[in-house]
Amino acid sequence: MIEEIVEITLRSLSISGAATLLASSWSIPVAYKISRSQRLSAFFMPIVEAIIGMPTVLIGLVMYMLLCSRGPLGVFRLLYTPYAIILGQAILITPLLIATSFRSLFHANQRYGELALTLGATERQAMKLVLTESTPGIIASIVMSFSRALGELGVALMVGGNIRGYTRVITTAIALEVSRGEFELALTLGCILITILIIVSLSLRMLRRLQPL
Repeated sequence: MIEEIVEITLRSLSISGAATLLASSWSIPVAYKISRSQRLSAFFMPIVEAIIGMPTVLIGLVMYMLLCSRGPLGVFRLLYTPYAIILGQAILITPLLIATSFRSLFHANQRYGELALTLGATERQAMKLVLTESTPGIIASIVMSFSRALGELGVALMVGGNIRGYTRVITTAIALEVSRGEFELALTLGCILITILIIVSLSLRMLRRLQPL
């Protein structure tokens, strides 16, 4: 039992970590691009912030339709694999990652980027300065998004299938044990999840203190 709990926990951390890295690979460049333009930020940011609260079940449903055998991505046979969960979680946290990293990038660009360009810096030098100054805020955004992915249920359940030893993560395991009436094991898994989220939250607070005002 303990070995299975450890396995589920490690799988949850690895899947959510991979999803966060994947989402960061496109979300941070998009956030930087938006932060450079008042027009883009005025148009896109209300949309991004609005879809942060999109139900995970809806995202899971869309992912299922795309990845099922009759869907456009069915040929890749990703449904009911860890890769499907990673992709789904990455899509889920993308709006949150863009919105939170945008704030740090926008303020850094206003404070340092424009000044650097005025003083004769190249676009690349200005971008490097902005990214350096906003690093604590970006890291905090990544940590926050990881926490969101880790506590997600709908996507993991619908495209992962909750397969024992393969796609079962903490949240889907809790849902399964509750349906079985195994409340003690469900509470144990819940405590592990809460402990991880608290650690993530404390790390986020420390990172925010590093961010310059």
